[in-house]
Amino acid sequence: MAKKYIKVNAKVADTVRPTVAGAERHPGWNAVRSLAARITTPLLPDDYLQLANPLWSARELRGKVLEVRRETEDSATLVIKPGWGFSFDYQPGQYIGIGLLIDGRWRWRSYSLTSAPVAGARRITIGVKAMREGFLSSHLVGGVTPGTIVRLAAPQGNFILPDPPPPALLFLTAGSGITPVMSMLRTLVRRERLATAAETADHRTTDVVHLHSARSAAEMMFGAELAALAEDHPQYRLTVRETSRSGRLDLSAAQGREVLDAVVPDWRARQTWACGPEAMLDAAERLWADAGIPEALHLERFAVSRAAPAGVGGRVTFARSDKSVEVDAATSLMDAGEAAGVQMPFGCRMGICQSCVVGLLDGHVRDLRTGVEHDPGARIQTCVSAASGDCVLDV
Repeated sequence: MAKKYIKVNAKVADTVRPTVAGAERHPGWNAVRSLAARITTPLLPDDYLQLANPLWSARELRGKVLEVRRETEDSATLVIKPGWGFSFDYQPGQYIGIGLLIDGRWRWRSYSLTSAPVAGARRITIGVKAMREGFLSSHLVGGVTPGTIVRLAAPQGNFILPDPPPPALLFLTAGSGITPVMSMLRTLVRRERLATAAETADHRTTDVVHLHSARSAAEMMFGAELAALAEDHPQYRLTVRETSRSGRLDLSAAQGREVLDAVVPDWRARQTWACGPEAMLDAAERLWADAGIPEALHLERFAVSRAAPAGVGGRVTFARSDKSVEVDAATSLMDAGEAAGVQMPFGCRMGICQSCVVGLLDGHVRDLRTGVEHDPGARIQTCVSAASGDCVLDV
């Protein structure tokens, strides 16, 4: 089967705060952090650390927005300076969670890192496209101001470019699916894996074909950078399909397969990284399976499908926090907890990373993606689960 990479192998966390990334690599700083947590009890060490630097926190990762750089009319690059505890040794293709306080409520979403991992860089970039149904994405593109402090979740995800990379690659992207691939391309350039016009390709370099779909050239994220990359590096061959004129690339149809064969005749011999709309990825998965090479296809799916709401919701009680709230059948337990002022464990907020898992002490909850109900004693993902009647959570 093809590698979908919609799940991340991570340790299940039953905590009220995210694990500090990089703690094992910086034992000295982590010891100071732990000591601060003890000597300031019952007050939070953050009450003191923020006086020195708003990016210092003993209980969460933070970052400061340095710049919002518009890419297209409805997309932007956010330049962020992470604070204490952030790990800069992430892998190209991974994503981070970002939380922003809006109208008194923390809103969360995961976005792909577009920067190449560089030790000591002290800043990262993410690519954000404003979605019609995406409240946070619209705010990040059009409303957040430099200097804003955000919360971060540690980099994660298995849609990554290996080091060293394969000798022949195919990037198949559409729309905002370009974002994780930008980190990969920038990493290839930084590590001198793409030969320039003045250089000779050898065993250290990688041959890359990139087929990208965008509604129009004006709506293509990173269009100028990609064009310059193709001009400077003959080993990087870019083909852009403007869907407003040529239609979407439908790999399930004979015409779509003909386009692929024409642009990348040797696609069967390449390792392929694909990211874009569900329909495109589903068709690619079938095509690569039919070709007998499903292991050569690596997929990144941004969206998590949800089943239609069922039931009537109920009262959710948070046992450790001694709080409760009435919710409907479509509201996630994580949203319910945060609305009630409970410090919920969090991660990707998409049902992928498992960082939000807590114990179900009583009652039943329903998985919003599958409709499956979980019984007392189960450990459930709060970001993709809703109350199915009254229930009690161990948080």
